[in-house]
Amino acid sequence: EKGESKEIVGRLLEHYYEINEGVGVHKSPQLYGAFPTDPYSHTPAGRGAQQPGMTGQVKEDVLSRFGELGVFVKDGCLYFDPCLLRKNEFTVQSRNFHYVDVHMNHHDFSPELGSLCFTYCQVPIIYRLAKENSMVVTNKDKTSTTIEGLNLDAQTSSEIFKRSGEVVNITVYLDETSLK
Repeated sequence: EKGESKEIVGRLLEHYYEINEGVGVHKSPQLYGAFPTDPYSHTPAGRGAQQPGMTGQVKEDVLSRFGELGVFVKDGCLYFDPCLLRKNEFTVQSRNFHYVDVHMNHHDFSPELGSLCFTYCQVPIIYRLAKENSMVVTNKDKTSTTIEGLNLDAQTSSEIFKRSGEVVNITVYLDETSLK
């Protein structure tokens, strides 16, 4: 946002991923010096999950991941800026994507190769590599709106935040030259 050089931004990205890989869950017990952490690290054996929620590390991983995916909100509008995302995270083999929509219906689909899928407020977001940035928003009435760039308007963002079910999915086309 402050116009730093590509060199400085690139070095920051290298440090970010180096630090991220240093967390225990990403290392073997031999390197970490202990057993890797897990979400229920304080659960007694044979008793099932005893913790009321996720541990701090798991919450941090979830929050960090949305940053890596480039999902942000500014002035009530959702926008995508996947500046931490790496090309090697896009699918190279066929996979199934399962999610639960805002009406608690289960859905499965096989995204195209070269995709990356996740949900935000239970709305599937499908990232695709492309020549330039754009989006296609699909609504429950099966109409689609094409948007130049990666910023949603306030109305569409509000429908997503409210989990109204109006927005069925968003396909985000990312300029592949902007990814590492």
